[in-house]
Amino acid sequence: MSESQAWDAVDAYFTDHLAPDDEVTAAALRDSEAAELPHVNVTANQGKLLQLLAEIQGARTVLEIGTLGGYSTIWLARALPADGRLISLEYDPRHAEVATRNIARAGLDKLVEVRVGPALESLPLLADENPPPFDLVFIDADKVNNAHYLEWALRLTSVGSLIVVDNVVRGGRVVEADSDAGDVVGTRAAIELIGSHPRLSGTAIQTVGAKGYDGFALARVLA
Repeated sequence: MSESQAWDAVDAYFTDHLAPDDEVTAAALRDSEAAELPHVNVTANQGKLLQLLAEIQGARTVLEIGTLGGYSTIWLARALPADGRLISLEYDPRHAEVATRNIARAGLDKLVEVRVGPALESLPLLADENPPPFDLVFIDADKVNNAHYLEWALRLTSVGSLIVVDNVVRGGRVVEADSDAGDVVGTRAAIELIGSHPRLSGTAIQTVGAKGYDGFALARVLA
């Protein structure tokens, strides 16, 4: 068994026992596949982690930057109370259409609102609404703008909020200080912002599994 085969096998074992897809999440994946959406959604195990983080956080409000087919949205929304709110920002109208159907089928459409358009345009509009601080922010959109999304997340959260940034390892390329690749430059900027910002305390975790070699960053908002 190769190293990558071992990663996949362990991921499958953990998923089977700890985070199996049900009819709703499986249908969301099938519909995303049928609509030919990019295969970049979180895995079931990662989705369950997001749900647990939201539950541990006691989240009532969640902001997601990057909806895709709504798979991660469903996991996050399942952690919310009946009067909770999740706003998800999606650039691509076709992705948002698929996600909206998946979220409705999950019975979560009363909790979730998908807003379409470039996130860096949607975020100022959201801020203008002066919403209550978000308890959890999940950033999983274009990596070039990771630091900008993080800055907006800081504006839209308060003390104790949790910010999660996905896909920060980039297959190990995150260590390439001289890289001019947008995803690496944007991710390094976000990591360095977490490390230097006086209102953030964070760390990053490397992961292996069905999505290869990657990882995520966690940051807690301080006073």
